[in-house]
Amino acid sequence: MQVIYNSTPMPEEDVRLSLSNRAFQYNDGFFETIMMEGGRLRFWLDHQERMREAELALHLELPDCFWDGTLEQQLLELTQQNEVSLGRLKLQVWRAGSGLYTPQTNQVEWLATVQQAAPAPEEPIHIGVCQSVRSIHSALSHVKGPQAPLYVLAGIEKQQKQQDDMLLLSLQGYVSELISSNIYWVKENVLYTPTLDTGCVNGVSRRNILRYCLEQHMEVRELQCAVGQLAEAEAVFASNVAGLRAIASIDAVPLPTQHPLISQIRKALYL
Repeated sequence: MQVIYNSTPMPEEDVRLSLSNRAFQYNDGFFETIMMEGGRLRFWLDHQERMREAELALHLELPDCFWDGTLEQQLLELTQQNEVSLGRLKLQVWRAGSGLYTPQTNQVEWLATVQQAAPAPEEPIHIGVCQSVRSIHSALSHVKGPQAPLYVLAGIEKQQKQQDDMLLLSLQGYVSELISSNIYWVKENVLYTPTLDTGCVNGVSRRNILRYCLEQHMEVRELQCAVGQLAEAEAVFASNVAGLRAIASIDAVPLPTQHPLISQIRKALYL
């Protein structure tokens, strides 16, 4: 498998990382998961926007190649080199240098990898309410990576409870997000989703779904919501960059899964 390490294409077995690597030592960085389909990077401008936000939040200095078209071209070439037709790219970025908690530099190192992906399934999923951890709102909670251990623990609980996914609540007990997806619900032609202060990631698909609904002159509300209120919705669904899934039940409480908005969003953004 070919990868890109600090702008240099190479076989993955040639990548060598120091024991002082700050991603390993302190989780000092972030990542982006990007879908490639039809020779293009899906939602690329929104990924760039979120990388800018991560750069500011973590006090990093990302290289010019992230913004001038070079990185975009390199990622597309990486999918070609690995003969990937539908690709799931992962871009990992971390602060360079060593040091203790106080860094020596704000420059970064980065690694891009790609895997062949399957088309996102459309079957509804069954989820449980996570009891082991809760989403934590912070200056970093809107980007991907800094709070990853929370999602690892939620993933373990998902396995134990044999669910398709887990619903994380905020520290105040409000609906926040799924393990790797944002959550939405529809009622009386209004799209609802949790506010970012519940601790949810500011997902790239979230941005696109809210934008699409507003363009369709549909009312959008971001709010804090108790789990029980979801049972009153006409449909509840989750999304990430890979696709969109209706939610069929929460802790075995059934939910309706058919709504025209779900198919409209899927067709407009993912097909």
